[in-house]
Amino acid sequence: MPKEQDNSLRPRRMDEMVGQQDVIERLKIAIDAAQGRGEPLGHILFDGPPGLGKTTFATVIPAEMGTSVEMANGAGLRAPKDLLPYLTNLSEGAVLFIDEIHRIPKSVEEYLYTAMEDFRIDIILGEGVSARTLNYELRPFTLIGATTRAGMLSAPLRDRFQIREHLGWYNQAELCEIVQRNSKKLKIAIDDGSAGVIAGRSRSTPRLANNRLLWVRDYAQSKANGKVDATVTAAALDMIGIDTLGLDKQDRGYLDTLMRVFLGGPAGLEAIAHTMNVSSDTLEDEVEPFLLRTEMIVRTRRGRMATHKAFEHMKVKKPDASA
Repeated sequence: MPKEQDNSLRPRRMDEMVGQQDVIERLKIAIDAAQGRGEPLGHILFDGPPGLGKTTFATVIPAEMGTSVEMANGAGLRAPKDLLPYLTNLSEGAVLFIDEIHRIPKSVEEYLYTAMEDFRIDIILGEGVSARTLNYELRPFTLIGATTRAGMLSAPLRDRFQIREHLGWYNQAELCEIVQRNSKKLKIAIDDGSAGVIAGRSRSTPRLANNRLLWVRDYAQSKANGKVDATVTAAALDMIGIDTLGLDKQDRGYLDTLMRVFLGGPAGLEAIAHTMNVSSDTLEDEVEPFLLRTEMIVRTRRGRMATHKAFEHMKVKKPDASA
């Protein structure tokens, strides 16, 4: 999604957020308690699949606390010196947000330990025998980390986060409300039926719901004089290959290969990838997670197998096991 559109659709305050209500309630208590004591909020770690609101939480929390936020990406912090400008420029009680925090190297991670616990860092000046260490006191701050792979974080780093929250999938009603709210921001009229079509094809993910909404807006503007209804919405999503369950062309290509070539499996990932002429990493990271979550396929020791639900959805007759 283009950055300016993503920012315009992103909630500004916690009361504007839809879904994750249990997480929101716990964070409100923590924020209220920290403000009552006049202390910075404890360090927070958000984990969960992409598109569920980790970055949104990192922007609304500073807004709730009336403080500033510095944003960094774990992939860009290759050495401790890359982290220094962020830490030294933080104001009292400010928030440092590190996205994809599991991607920071070990040297940077260890540099964070004293910063998180004692609000100080050691800066080495010079080299060799003439080098000396400068102990630099930091202003108390809050570190918010976001990761899609919490298991890749080391235990010492995980344990330094006082608050850990896992973000779960959104239900149909929550996605419908998100679509309705964002349609008003985009100044387009979306009825309940159209919002339901978009929500049903968004894989329980707000980011995808926003992407679908933006495409429906463009399609309606070009093909339906700006009028959006359930029929126009379905036609718009059909055009880009998004079916009623949210499967795209690559998902259906995977299922078609597994059913047609391998008779529903079991089949190895490499065999499926070579048959489709697609990287096995692409299938494992992008295609299979949603198919597994929707119970379209199962992974066994012998390989991937299509389920009865997948055969029904693809309208393919299941091979006779006795044949």
